[in-house]
Amino acid sequence: MSIFSQNIKLLRKRKGHTQDQAAEALGMTRSTLNGYENQVAQPTVKSLLAFSKYFGIAIDTLLKVELTKLKESQLRQLERGYDVFINGSKIRVLATTVDSSNEENIELVPEKAKAGYTGGFADPEYIKVLPTFRLPFLSREKKYRTFQISGDSMLPIPDGSWVTGEYVQNWHSVKSGLPYIILTVDEGIVFKIAENKIEEEGKLILHSLNTLYEPYEVTVANIREIWKFVNYITNEIPAANQPKDKVLQEVQKLRKDVRAIQTKLNL
Repeated sequence: MSIFSQNIKLLRKRKGHTQDQAAEALGMTRSTLNGYENQVAQPTVKSLLAFSKYFGIAIDTLLKVELTKLKESQLRQLERGYDVFINGSKIRVLATTVDSSNEENIELVPEKAKAGYTGGFADPEYIKVLPTFRLPFLSREKKYRTFQISGDSMLPIPDGSWVTGEYVQNWHSVKSGLPYIILTVDEGIVFKIAENKIEEEGKLILHSLNTLYEPYEVTVANIREIWKFVNYITNEIPAANQPKDKVLQEVQKLRKDVRAIQTKLNL
């Protein structure tokens, strides 16, 4: 049986749909669907598009990836839309972990594990040894991961803070001017303000909050994961209250820095 035939039969059964129900949703006859599932007929382009929409999975995935060999956790992620197929040549289903109640964990990537994460981010065996925790105020319908950041490029968020991000499936949805945690081939994990140039130039321009650091480009080919910033945790105690005038000066300076970044993004 072909990969495609195996995949559509597996996914239909996981949906709990009969051939009649699936055929109706796909806009085809039961006999046509049966032919595809049993490798009697080859799907047309129109049919492939219908299957992709019905299952919410890329055509390349349906044709090339043996879903029967994926683990249950990977299949669940795939069915929830975490399918990133780039340029028809690379697929990665997000490696993740769940707790005893089958709820998604938030995995922690501490500073000492960041180098290993660059090579093991797609390996379920690596991901499952990361420490985990939960933030009950976050949505159960989304996937989160927390990374420890280092350096002063994103001040006032301090060095050593734990930054939590929401997994971004569609990189075209990255919004310019918002912060993201980005896993790159060359630099590993970086936390930056993104300027989205993917549609026009196939790249992101990354900006630091600390304006002492110059922005730089990273191509899509050099990106492995993108996580949208949602919050951060730090063990640093805030500085003591300062005179009102001093506080206003610092707020004005921070606003000026943010405006400078926004101006660059709008050029």
